[in-house]
Amino acid sequence: MPRPRIHDPERLLDVAERLVADRGPEEVTARGLALAAGAPNSAIYHSFGSLPALVGRAWLRAATHFVDVQEGLVDTALAEAGPVAAVVAAADAPAVVAVRRPDAARLMITVSPDRVLGPQLPDEVAAALHALDKRLVRLLVRLARELWQRGDGVAVEVITTCVVDLPSALYRRELAEGRVGEDSRRRLAAAVRAVLALPPPKRRSCRPVTTV
Repeated sequence: MPRPRIHDPERLLDVAERLVADRGPEEVTARGLALAAGAPNSAIYHSFGSLPALVGRAWLRAATHFVDVQEGLVDTALAEAGPVAAVVAAADAPAVVAVRRPDAARLMITVSPDRVLGPQLPDEVAAALHALDKRLVRLLVRLARELWQRGDGVAVEVITTCVVDLPSALYRRELAEGRVGEDSRRRLAAAVRAVLALPPPKRRSCRPVTTV
């Protein structure tokens, strides 16, 4: 019979999520993570194979939760209030996630993916993250089409400004402390609506391909 697991892998993921958000991935060690989780070092390697694999899976879990919440907010807002409200709701996703899972929200906003996802990432985690990235792109395209009946790169860039860039700028400091105030949420909503008040520029024309 296989030996029972004494240490819960979800507990290790929870601690990794918190430590990476607190200190940055460069400062997280297997020994420190295991000590914070109340587990032996061997639990990390038994459950995940390596520390980078554990950190990568913690990122994947947090990012999946984030996109799940964001998609749900968009669906509700589209049904109840229309596309502008849906973009505002998508932009506000970090604040909503911060209420439910503050460490996940801090990880998503305050730590850039390239600091977490390196060459030692297992193939299956890299594939899952690639699929998740495609989900996010589909959501951005969906919002652009709902607003302007366009899904081209120029329109999607405007949505990306609203849903990615503005929340990162306005929420980063407060998320580092674990919460987002209502004043910041109102400011973000106003900023998103202001950006959406102007339609996106015309589609960029492609330069003709020339040969020498």
